[in-house]
Amino acid sequence: MNKSTSVKVYHGYGHTHNLVLYGHVFDFKAKTRQVYSDNLFVNIVHLLRLFRVRPAPYVSVRLNFKGQVVHQKTAYDGFFKFEWEAIENVPAGWHGVRVEALGEDNAVLAVAEGKVYVPHITQYAFISDIDDTVMISHSARIGRRLRELFIKNPRTRKTFLDTKKHYGLLALSHTDTEQPNPFFYVSSSEWNLYDYLVETFRFNGLPEGAFLLNQIKSWTGLLKTGKTGHEGKLLRVRRILDVFPNQKFVFFGDNSQKDPFIYATIAEKYPQNIEAVYIRNIRKSKTAATLEILAKIEAKGIKTCLFNHSKEAIAHSKKIGLIGF
Repeated sequence: MNKSTSVKVYHGYGHTHNLVLYGHVFDFKAKTRQVYSDNLFVNIVHLLRLFRVRPAPYVSVRLNFKGQVVHQKTAYDGFFKFEWEAIENVPAGWHGVRVEALGEDNAVLAVAEGKVYVPHITQYAFISDIDDTVMISHSARIGRRLRELFIKNPRTRKTFLDTKKHYGLLALSHTDTEQPNPFFYVSSSEWNLYDYLVETFRFNGLPEGAFLLNQIKSWTGLLKTGKTGHEGKLLRVRRILDVFPNQKFVFFGDNSQKDPFIYATIAEKYPQNIEAVYIRNIRKSKTAATLEILAKIEAKGIKTCLFNHSKEAIAHSKKIGLIGF
């Protein structure tokens, strides 16, 4: 093993005919064991370490899934994406996967384990934005966004009241605890923040899911975190729908930035795949414009809800039968 090389694997998803797994290979990645502190200096140091990375470009990577081997190479930024068709039928649930970074003569430089989630074909699937939809982030104002990141740690970041309740009810909608509905968390935040976000969601009791984030940045890009990649966010959402052509999706976002526009664009191409669109009304000055966009989405036969508080969204979900009373 090469101690300087490391592999990071993110939760994947798919079904028998199309499985997807993402990850990074690094030549260097700072140790980032989280200390859950309210100390500003401690949190700043931790964040800097998350962005102290040196991706490994054009490295060979090998995936092993239930004895099936797939080869790929990292991109210029160390990012890899495996897309493969399983040889045997893959039942619903979480399944283990192993990824190896390879050097000369296929010598194994580093290894990491990951998971792939396969939902039941009849279930709903939920695609949710993160910042200002689930977590209070002040995304539209970079100063306040950075203040949230610097002052708070993953366990002190605030989620909106009743979001846990709503998402928990949706996870078990028309299914059971053994086969929860899948959640995909799509954000303009960078892959650097993956572990940070996973810990925040787990600590706050939100459903386990696959995160799809933005291109990794070095420490010099920390002050611009979350400010780019809205076009990439649109592409990531479309890829999820392409993998699950028979699934009914429900979207969650907010109107602080581009979510209504992104979801309206998706609705134009996939109206038959979308059950409902929920938008948190973060920017009151955008209420009228948001309602106008949602009206266009509703014209496609898709239910919509602009809400100020999650209890309103829960009531709407009950009304349209997404969750029981």
